Amino acid sequence: MQFNELGLSQKVLQAVEASGYTTPTPIQAQAIPEALAGRDVLGIAQTGTGKTAAFTLPMLSRLEQGRARARMPRTLILEPTRELAAQVEESFEKYGVNHKLNVALLIGGVSFGDQEAKIMRGADVLIATPGRLLDFFERGKLLLTGIEILVIDEADRMLDMGFIPDIEKICKLVPFTRQTLFFSATMPPEITRLTEAFLHNPVRVEVARAASTATTIRQGLVASHGHAAKRETLRRLIRDEENLKNAIIFCNRKRDVAILHKSLAKHGFSVGALHGDMDQMARMASLDAFKNGDVALIVCSDVAARGLDIPDVSHVFNFDMPTHSEDYVHRIGRTGRAGKSGVALSIVTDEDTKYIDQIEKLIARQIEWVGPKLNELPPDDTPREVRRGRDGDRSRGRGRDRDRGYGSGPRGRDVRPAGEVEASLEPFDPTAAPAEDRPREERAASERPARRERPPRRPREENREARPPRDENRARGPREENRDRAPRPDNEERGSRSRRPARYGEEAPVADAQPDSPRAERRPRPEHDANRGRDRRPRRDDHDDGPSVVGFGDHMPSFLMKPVRVAPAAASEPAKAED
Repeated sequence: MQFNELGLSQKVLQAVEASGYTTPTPIQAQAIPEALAGRDVLGIAQTGTGKTAAFTLPMLSRLEQGRARARMPRTLILEPTRELAAQVEESFEKYGVNHKLNVALLIGGVSFGDQEAKIMRGADVLIATPGRLLDFFERGKLLLTGIEILVIDEADRMLDMGFIPDIEKICKLVPFTRQTLFFSATMPPEITRLTEAFLHNPVRVEVARAASTATTIRQGLVASHGHAAKRETLRRLIRDEENLKNAIIFCNRKRDVAILHKSLAKHGFSVGALHGDMDQMARMASLDAFKNGDVALIVCSDVAARGLDIPDVSHVFNFDMPTHSEDYVHRIGRTGRAGKSGVALSIVTDEDTKYIDQIEKLIARQIEWVGPKLNELPPDDTPREVRRGRDGDRSRGRGRDRDRGYGSGPRGRDVRPAGEVEASLEPFDPTAAPAEDRPREERAASERPARRERPPRRPREENREARPPRDENRARGPREENRDRAPRPDNEERGSRSRRPARYGEEAPVADAQPDSPRAERRPRPEHDANRGRDRRPRRDDHDDGPSVVGFGDHMPSFLMKPVRVAPAAASEPAKAED
């Protein structure tokens, strides 16, 4: 079957012929006609089989009619990583050379201003990562109501990176009547549930068994010892491999990528690095240098394991065996693409045997060993005290052993040579030991450091100031500024009232007051009851006006009570006589 038999437009066919392709891959031959018919497609194919062109070419044919409006793109393509999104943009530029389409790329590490300008101009094709797309939508810079075609690429990678909740949210924002093209290399249960929820009667296109590797890739296992020996094994493989044009080297951790890149550059290899902690400009520059042939080797993490289309990659080296068996399929899929041959070699230690069993079970084939197996390896001749750890540095000890590269082993055990340990247990000889290691008392006077002379300290009694005795201090008399003042008078001379509280019925002693003055007739204050904290109410038994009877007046405040004047008995008798 040829491309002209798939129903593509004339402009697309011209661009495909200009690229040098004449025969479509199996996934392209089955998916393109269904996508042109407007049906949902569920594509399952191994990596490197041309899935990108399987949805790019029919989209270009359908976008020839109509134009996009501001903030409302017509098609949306979701990619898990920035590199994949940039690669899809390059595919649209290559195959859409005869189309005047606006392609916008929304990825992290790029300023919002440039991306917003492309969205406001109107994007026919929007290629984005889920995080940046939702960020634009929440800011009100993007509307998804005009989406006609939705493409979800590398869905299993989306699952591994935790993007499935974002994918579900995006699928609910786009119109219900859109066309969905769904592509994945593997179909775990979560991906199956996602396809059942958001695809409408899809056409299942499966050109190869899920999680299978290409038959054009020669796979092999290379046994090695620890981390330092693995670097030496990798350098030997790079030198000995025939027809090695370029190679991708995978590590599990970003930290190991930096260490291995530094080690290979130190030994004279042309090498670059690529991992998630690098900024976007550095990542693109390193990837472009590898694609253009400026560097022959690139050390990377799994960020480059999915979907990157780097032509003519001859070798793939797994410096670290992947912990997930699906990652092995994607890693070695970077070579042997489009029917070409490739080599994938994995360096294995004793700790990687369990991962090998899982990988062989997934791909349903046994990987051959290149050279001796793990149980056939000779013992490691590297001295224990100079072995390097995972960080590439010597084991750092303490004290004098730090410079010798020894240090303490697991749980504090001494890893020095046996003869040196026995020498450390011999009796201490002051004459043989260096001067700085001998006790201070056994050093010669000339070897002792000069001691700084301090001034003699005065006795404590001399530091005290002469003070007069306490009795003399009291007898000093008034101060200089108070000597000219008159002595302070007593309470009676000053005319102040006594501080003793007066009882009810008594007159408070007032000095220097005239008998006729209102101050002399002033009513005394009631006694203060210290137990209750308030003034005690007066009672009738406090004076001699009558018997002790409790009445209404005893419950009234004292400031409302007035003295009652009782007429004398002699004054009432004449009144009776007159009657």
